[in-house]
Amino acid sequence: MPDITAFNTQGEADARAALLACCASPAFAAEVAAGRPYGSAAEVVAAAADAAGRLRWPEVREALAAHPRIGERAAGSGREASWSRGEQSGAADAGQDVRLRLAAGNLAYEERFGHVYLVCATGLTAAEMLGRLERRLGNDEESERRAVREELVKITRLRVAKLLEEDG
Repeated sequence: MPDITAFNTQGEADARAALLACCASPAFAAEVAAGRPYGSAAEVVAAAADAAGRLRWPEVREALAAHPRIGERAAGSGREASWSRGEQSGAADAGQDVRLRLAAGNLAYEERFGHVYLVCATGLTAAEMLGRLERRLGNDEESERRAVREELVKITRLRVAKLLEEDG
């Protein structure tokens, strides 16, 4: 278990900035930072998952805007971009057919729902990401919003744990 002293004692602005790499919603970052000090890394991860799960839809949309399309390499050298590239590493070795289907699926998804397709890609192959995308295209708006929130919470949990490992 990492030592969370650095996270608990850093300035408010620094804590919020670090948390934005985990979930790009200012409301999320403010809530989790305000909850300090935490007694353990597990408490931070649980608080972050709870905060991400309670975001209003406009705040979820803010968070979604920071995520690249599945199969596209995140630009930049910051934490969030680096984590995204690692999380989507399963798409790197995809064959051309899967890459083309992912690109087409991303566009169809964005047309249907108005935002980027979000999936917790850690440990998934490109074919698995594509299969989930194709299934979720059949969702109604409410079901898809629920799926997006679930995926956002999964990603946030993983990223907060990574953040604490780096800071610990």
